[in-house]
Amino acid sequence: MIVDCAIYEDGRRTQGPADFSDALDLCRLRGDAFVWIGLYEPTEKEFDKVTDEFGLHPLAVEDALKAHQRPKLEVYDDSLFMVLKPVGYEAKSDIVSSGEVMVFIGDSFVVTVRHGEEAPLGAVRSRLEHEPEMLRHGPTAVLYMIADAVVDHYVDVAGELGTDLEELEAEVFSPIGGGSRHTASRIYAFKRQILEFRRATGPLAQPLSRLAGTGLIGARVPFVHDKAQPFFRDVSDHLTRVNEAVEGLDRLVSDILAAHLAQMSVRQNDDVRKISAWAAMAAIPTMIAGIYGMNFEHMPELRWTGSYPLLIAAMAVLEVLLYRLFKRRGWL
Repeated sequence: MIVDCAIYEDGRRTQGPADFSDALDLCRLRGDAFVWIGLYEPTEKEFDKVTDEFGLHPLAVEDALKAHQRPKLEVYDDSLFMVLKPVGYEAKSDIVSSGEVMVFIGDSFVVTVRHGEEAPLGAVRSRLEHEPEMLRHGPTAVLYMIADAVVDHYVDVAGELGTDLEELEAEVFSPIGGGSRHTASRIYAFKRQILEFRRATGPLAQPLSRLAGTGLIGARVPFVHDKAQPFFRDVSDHLTRVNEAVEGLDRLVSDILAAHLAQMSVRQNDDVRKISAWAAMAAIPTMIAGIYGMNFEHMPELRWTGSYPLLIAAMAVLEVLLYRLFKRRGWL
């Protein structure tokens, strides 16, 4: 559905024709105006009119309708198409969720398509409408502000993930024993969330590099003002720091998982040693009782008055000696 449709002239929102085609013609006639249409999970039928009026490329339209795209930047004859993946993080459930924002910009128009609940387009439009100096730069300003908002939220999510990972690390390396039996599954689930986050941040580096003018030498991105390159470079720098943070989180969670599994292995070895030690101590009286439990007629010591207390004392002495030996070696 269409969430908002507005004409912006000289950095201000203005009244204009409700029809897409008339609004676009008016903006191109004025020269310093553009129309911005925002859509939320449109159907093919709803998007057909926008496609026809703005001359959007069918391949880009297909991507915008189906979603589930990687972040990318595509240049067509009459428009520029960019895909971004905003993310959100629910700290209580340790779940990273992602949406998608598709941005079409061209001669005097911007079309944004939002999928999911994580897209910050409403806040971006409101912020731009309160910054007329920025809005005067036209569609380029809209693309920059969307990219900046998405990447800034990446920074927040990376910080929240880092905080939760510190708590998980403290649990694994706690003095009382390296976490519960569910800790390994929690660590693995956390690693999956980092992977989901990386799918949003990693592929975005190349599109931002192109917009910042740091990609292919001499390559200029159409429909984007050259003076906007420093602003996109700033966004690209922030994204680089986010990707470095995500890489560090991924390595750290892998190390934590390895450390936890090593702790579990050591704990199992300790348990096996303790069981073996108690089994060895139990073998002494079992062996003696087994020998004297045999019903042979001519066995020595059977008729001695002191045989019973002597054997009990011998078993007790042997048990104490074995206990002290195992205790000294750390088996008990």
